[in-house]
Amino acid sequence: MLQLSAVGQHYGDHQILHDITLTVPAGQLLCVVGPSGCGKSTLLRTVAGLLPAHEGTITVDGAPVTGVPDSLAVVFQDYGRSLFPWLTVRDNVALPLRRRGLARAERRAEAERILDRVGLSGAARRHPWQLSGGMQQRVAIARALVCRPTLLLMDEPFGSLDAQTREDLEDLLLEVHRTDGTTIVFVTHDIDESVYVGDRVVVLSPGPGSEIVLDLPVRLPGRRDQIATRGLPEFVALRAEVGRAVRGKGVHAAGKADPADGRGVHESGSGVS
Repeated sequence: MLQLSAVGQHYGDHQILHDITLTVPAGQLLCVVGPSGCGKSTLLRTVAGLLPAHEGTITVDGAPVTGVPDSLAVVFQDYGRSLFPWLTVRDNVALPLRRRGLARAERRAEAERILDRVGLSGAARRHPWQLSGGMQQRVAIARALVCRPTLLLMDEPFGSLDAQTREDLEDLLLEVHRTDGTTIVFVTHDIDESVYVGDRVVVLSPGPGSEIVLDLPVRLPGRRDQIATRGLPEFVALRAEVGRAVRGKGVHAAGKADPADGRGVHESGSGVS
C-alpha cells in the first residue's frame, strides 16, 4: 500500500529526515513515535504529498506521490482550525463528496450515515463551535472516512483531548480499522497510545536528520480493552521497549536491541494482529 525508499526531507540547510525506508502493507495500522521535534509531522505531510520529498521516493498503491493522492485522507491534530465554522457538521463532513459529483441529497445522506457511525447522529445540524473538542475531532474523523480512503494519515489527532475522550476515540479508531481494513499511519507522541492502537510501532531518532531506530511488531489481541489490554505483561514489555528507543537507550539499529542491554534481537516485521 505505502512504500518509502530512502526518503529525506530538509528545510533549507536543516535536515529533518534522513534515509527513511519503510513498507506498510495494506490493512496495517502503523504508529510513528519519537521525541519532540524529530520530524513525525513532517514525515506525515511528505507522505500526504503536502511537502515534496527532497530525496528518495514515495509510492501509494504503486503510484508515485507527486501531489495529494485521491485515495488518501488526513486527520490533523488541530480540529478547531480544520473545520469550517460557518458550515453545519453535516455539511463539513459532506464537503469532500462535492469532488465526486454527487447530488446534494446524496452527499447529505452519506454524511449522516458516517456521523451515525462515529456517534454524532444527533449533531448533524449543529455547527462545530457548538461542540466539545472530542466531538469536533469525531467530525474531522467522519469527514476523512466519508470518501472511503484506502490510506488514512492521522497527525497526533488526540493529543489535545482529555484522557477519557482520548481513550474513547482510540477505541473508535480501532473499531473503524477492524471494520474497514483501512491502511492507517498514526503519528503520536504518546508511547502507551502507540502500543495500544498499533499493529506495528516505528520509532524515529532525535533530529537533525531523524532515522528509524526501531521497527516493532505489536502482537496483542486484535480486540483490545483500555483496562485489560494495558494490564497485560506483553503490553508492559512493548511499552518499555518503545520507551527505551524514544529515549535513545538500548537500541542502536532499526528493530535491534543493544546487546549490552541484555535483551534479544527483535526483528522487523509487519506485525498485523
